[in-house]
Amino acid sequence: MTNAILPEVEKYIAGQILKQPGRKIAVDEPLISSGLIDSFSLMDLALFVEDTFGVRIEDTELDSNTFDNLAQLAALIESRKA
Repeated sequence: MTNAILPEVEKYIAGQILKQPGRKIAVDEPLISSGLIDSFSLMDLALFVEDTFGVRIEDTELDSNTFDNLAQLAALIESRKA
């Protein structure tokens, strides 16, 4: 499932949040702790994840412990879909 999740989330972050549609994001690249994504963009990302993958993300999970890179985000999505 991760193979289906990662490209979709990467495309959304690159195109909609960073406004750099061709940008590649490594699965372990820090998103929050590096400042690449701010708190407003984090909310947009959470809504995208909820709408696209049909999972619920708690407000308390919107931090660098669960959302700091694509690998963490994909693992969270997978755990909620199971």
